Amino acid sequence: MNVLVIGNGGREHAILLALKKSKRIEKLYCMKGNAGTAEIAENVDVDYMDIAAVISYATAHPEIDYYVVTPDDPLAIGLVDALEGIGKRCFGPRKAAAQIEASKAFAKQLMKKYKIPTAESETFSDYEQALAYVRKKGAPIVLKADGLALGKGVLVCETLEQAEAGLKEIMLDKAFGSAGNKVVIEEFLRGLKYIPGEEVSVLAFTDGKAIVPMITSCDHKRAHDGDKGLNTGGMGTFSPCPFWNKKLEKQVLKKIMIPTVKAMNKEGRKFKGCLYFGLMRTDKGMKVVEYNSRFGDPETQVVLPMLKTDLLDIFEAVTEEKLSDIKIEWEDGACVCVVLASGGYPESYKKGKEITIGDTDGVTLVHAGTAIKDGKLVTNGGRVMGVVARGKDVEKAREKAYSAVKNIEWENMQYRTDIGIKYREG
Repeated sequence: MNVLVIGNGGREHAILLALKKSKRIEKLYCMKGNAGTAEIAENVDVDYMDIAAVISYATAHPEIDYYVVTPDDPLAIGLVDALEGIGKRCFGPRKAAAQIEASKAFAKQLMKKYKIPTAESETFSDYEQALAYVRKKGAPIVLKADGLALGKGVLVCETLEQAEAGLKEIMLDKAFGSAGNKVVIEEFLRGLKYIPGEEVSVLAFTDGKAIVPMITSCDHKRAHDGDKGLNTGGMGTFSPCPFWNKKLEKQVLKKIMIPTVKAMNKEGRKFKGCLYFGLMRTDKGMKVVEYNSRFGDPETQVVLPMLKTDLLDIFEAVTEEKLSDIKIEWEDGACVCVVLASGGYPESYKKGKEITIGDTDGVTLVHAGTAIKDGKLVTNGGRVMGVVARGKDVEKAREKAYSAVKNIEWENMQYRTDIGIKYREG
């Protein structure tokens, strides 16, 4: 089979690396891809947000048997629907199902309606009403831009002044564009052992009938050590989550995962693909922080290297609604991903910095914002690459990752030095 993966980040490179292990794949393609994907796939220079251009390419290339749509934006505008409309087989949810991520207001309404545990919230499209609500509730409080904002549209406000400034930033200054036309205002969740709480990412395969959780991971969203600084798309991850266990998984399946799949079916929005559950362990049990309608980034970078089962087999089982017929198996041990970013990320940063790479034996470099310019590897985005290492435990994996990080450099490179430490005592 020939398979095309849509996207150009670290997640797509990680998916391609997993698919490359399949004996059933003849050739891989990536639209648009990066310098890393070009090493294992043919990069296709088509704008995947231009549905007509993608359909034109797909029509002209009947040799491509299967499409994997992974970023949130093309899912939200209905790229899977369009590809299926011309008879192409795909992995990824249709537009109606992708709404679970594309609108935080929709997701909160869904959870409220079907009694899926989450933080209390209200949604506003009027700034003055939102401001009055924030002043009534006080701080700490959480503000979320309703739409897609590259993982950055969430503000955790510790004081009322921060909340008022954040609300203005989202709704009036349009820091996240039209994503901030509506805002979801949530209660600040308190953790069982930590403040604000212990978060875990659980990606799950689902065909709209069965749901199979993958191994767990923990993301580090803030830009700087100690979870300080602005929210980012993710500065690193590790797997597995220290406080996760079979008992917790059973509870989450029963109270959150299965009810979510059933709720989407009842709403006429059957979800087929990877459904991501951002969860928090609070003093009142596990609660949903967010849903994503696709593989997380950089969670994918630490989850898929641990997968034993052929990823293409799983993708096809989801497409054909035969997920319950396949046994999904995982490797033992742990995995850590340290994200290397451009200086200034997630705000302003410069591209085109030459990257030099020394000894990185024993780790995998998962490219995100990279390109080849004049024959040289250069930076081409905020998050540039992930250094992924496996080990018998998280400590061994992070030692390997950080040892390799020392041998990679470019001007103003930034990264966190504490990936894999939090929740260690579980």
